Amino acid sequence: MAKVTVYTVAWCGFCTRALRLLSSKGVEFQEVGVGEEPKSRAALIGRTGHRTFPQIFIDDLFVGGSDELSSLERSGRLDALLF
Repeated sequence: MAKVTVYTVAWCGFCTRALRLLSSKGVEFQEVGVGEEPKSRAALIGRTGHRTFPQIFIDDLFVGGSDELSSLERSGRLDALLF
C-alpha cells in the first residue's frame, strides 16, 4: 500500500472531505496540520506551488487537493495509486 500524507489546516471542509474519502477506502494516511505553523506551511507552498488545502501526496507524488483526489476516484485511477 502506498504512503499517503495529507497536509491540512483547521476548519477546512475540503480537508475533511479528502480525509473521509481516504478513510472510506480503508487507506491509512498521515495527517499533518500546518495551519498553526507558518514556516511549515510556507515550505509546503514552496514545494508544491499551491496555496490551497488539503495538499495530498501519494508516495512522493503530489496529487493536488480534495477536488483532484475526488476526480481520481471518479475516473477509477485512485486505486492504482493507492494499492
